[in-house]
Amino acid sequence: MQTANPTHDRNRPPALAIALVLTLAGCASQIPQAIRTAPAKPLSVAQVQQAPAGLEGRRVRWGGSIVATVNLPQATEIEVLSRPLSRDGEPRTWDPGEGRFVARIAGFVDPAEYAKDRALTVEGTLLRLETRMVGDYPYAYPVVAAEARHLWPEAPPPSASPYPGPWGWPGYGPGWGPWNGWPYGPGFGPWWGPW
Repeated sequence: MQTANPTHDRNRPPALAIALVLTLAGCASQIPQAIRTAPAKPLSVAQVQQAPAGLEGRRVRWGGSIVATVNLPQATEIEVLSRPLSRDGEPRTWDPGEGRFVARIAGFVDPAEYAKDRALTVEGTLLRLETRMVGDYPYAYPVVAAEARHLWPEAPPPSASPYPGPWGWPGYGPGWGPWNGWPYGPGFGPWWGPW
């Protein structure tokens, strides 16, 4: 008869932990390496706008919230409100914007997928500074030839409350809450109980 070895069982990693690590590794592998890796000499949108001389051809990794997507005959231009990036290159969409740039992508990109407010990160070569209008205001846009890009998943919609009751509060609603059960009975409270 074989006896269980508690030491061996304790040292075995739980299956759930292994599954979680594999899932996270799979998600990370879908993000291009150029997006996950910060450039050696980062350059911000504001730096390019203030002093563009000599910066053409520099590699940049920028991201933010999509403002608009425009399809041209040979390429697609995506206007992006730049935001700070996290370590893996994901835009921190809750942070304030840091200027606008245009990501130029060869070929067709579906505007329905690359929709307004989606988070996008691109990596590529700085082409030029181009003045375009934002309303009636002339604005200097850095234009980037995007060679790598990643469209981040949309935030899930707010779900219905997981709590019972029409009010959505934890533990409250008809027949719920601290007054449910003994000594009050189902759905009874101390001020409307059976006395």
